[in-house]
This record gives sequence, structure tokens and C-alpha cells, in this order.
Amino acid sequence: MSDVDSSNPLLAQHLFTTPSFKAVVTGGGTGIGLMITQALAANGATVYITGRRSSVLETTASTYEGKIIPMTADHRSQDSIQALVKEISQKEPNGIHLLVNNAGVAEEQSTTAFSTDKDLDFTNAEAVSEHLKKSRPEDWQKTMETNVAAVYFTAVNFIPLLAKGTANTRGYSSSIVNICSISGVMKTSSSGQFAYAASKAAALQLTRNLATTLKECKIRVNAIAPGVFPSEMTAGGSDERNKSELKGMGDSLPAGRTGRDEDMAAAILYLVGRGGLLLNGQVLYPDGGNLLTQPSVA
Repeated sequence: MSDVDSSNPLLAQHLFTTPSFKAVVTGGGTGIGLMITQALAANGATVYITGRRSSVLETTASTYEGKIIPMTADHRSQDSIQALVKEISQKEPNGIHLLVNNAGVAEEQSTTAFSTDKDLDFTNAEAVSEHLKKSRPEDWQKTMETNVAAVYFTAVNFIPLLAKGTANTRGYSSSIVNICSISGVMKTSSSGQFAYAASKAAALQLTRNLATTLKECKIRVNAIAPGVFPSEMTAGGSDERNKSELKGMGDSLPAGRTGRDEDMAAAILYLVGRGGLLLNGQVLYPDGGNLLTQPSVA
């Protein structure tokens, strides 16, 4: 990223673009990660996208405009994370400006989702217990490992590169953005996905913990907690361009629809552009008003 041009600091291209920006987006090949990748690349950033499926990453890199570089990595593995950091360090000796922890899983859709049992009597303690016991311990383990532990270990391994990005860019501080979910603040159970909801609540707390810890390193840490956006997780798959589609799912929301590419683009550019330099330890909720319609702690 070039040094800050103060000729007209109120212009949108000054506040919300990312020229010469170096970013890493985990799970950047599909869903919300792809939306973020597109937004950053369209505004001049070099974006390293990571994931376990190399073919998906390659498709995204070849399909969308901008400098998008695919790098296969498993963020549940310390060795894989460290190898990734080493390779990016060689490519970007002056550091990076952004790490987006986006990769995540939801493992309980076929086990505890209340929608699978329309006749469940919530006044019957035995029936509720039997239903909730369908959740498997291995689902909890994988969910927490991917949605919380991997976020932590990816973040801490990238601290030196992020600090270099801050040191080598006058007038700017690098940042981490964790992609969480409104499920982490809703008092409901995300349709029975208790592990997913708990993991996203933990990721929000981790965001606050890291923001406090890294403030002296001049690295900001914020979160985006979206409502329903099209992704492989919510739509069940993606097309040949790695895009997913949802129909009718957001009709009952105040916005009357689910999230779109431009909604996520606006959120990420606000947090990481020059206009967001005062934001640290904050959470954005692009949810179409979903949190207005049900109990939450937000």
C-alpha cells in the first residue's frame, strides 16, 4: 500500500480503496470469502486466498479480475499454517496489511436442526433430550477446531507479517478481520446448531482478546458477524464460478432479502480502508435487520 495521500481525505477512493494492499483471505475461494476477495482485488489489492481444495482456489483465481493468488493450506494444522506464513513472507518481505479469518464449518445441519423434527414437543423433557443428543462429540470437536482454534493459530502466526505491514506503510495500521456470525449473539440456537453458535460466540470473544493483546503491536482486530449470505454452507453448494444462490430465505427480514456481494464488500472496505483506522475490537453486523426480529445480546 502506498503512503497515505492527504490531498483530499474525504474522497471515497481515499477512504475505501486498497491500492498496493497485501491481503490473506482464508476460505477465499467461495461464499463470503470470495465476496471479500473480489472486493479487495477490485480495489487494487493483491489477495492470497487459502483453502484445502486447490481446484476451487484455482477456479476463483482464473475467473475473477484482479491479482488473486491461490495457496493451498489446512488452517487446522500448525505445520500447514507455518508453511503458508513462510511462503508469503518470501513473497511479501515488507509484510501484509490484512488477514481475514473466514474459513469455517457447520457440522450439525443433519443432526440437531430443529426443522428436521416438526413434531418435537418442547414441553417434553425426554423428547428434547433425545433430539439434542443427536449432536455428535466429533461435530463439536471439528467445529471448535475450525471456527475457533484455527482462527487463533492462524492469527498468531501472522502477527510478525502484519506488524511489518504497519511499519512499512506510513499512516496505516494492519488488521485482522474475523468472519463470525450473528449466531454468536442470538439467544436462539441457530436452528439447533449449538456447536456452531457457541463457536461463533467464542470467535467474537477471541476477536476482543486479540484486539486488546495486539494493540501495542499496532495491529487492529475487528469482526464481521453476518446474517444470511449465500455460501456453500447456507445453499448447500456452488456453481462453476464458485458462487452460491439463495431463494426466498430473507423474505421475512426487514431488508426483505439476504446479503449480497456488495453488502460484504462495503463491510470489509470500511474496516480495512483508511476510513476505518479508528476501528479496533469492533463488530459489524450486516444482517438485513435480522437481530431486530429475535432476542440477542448485541
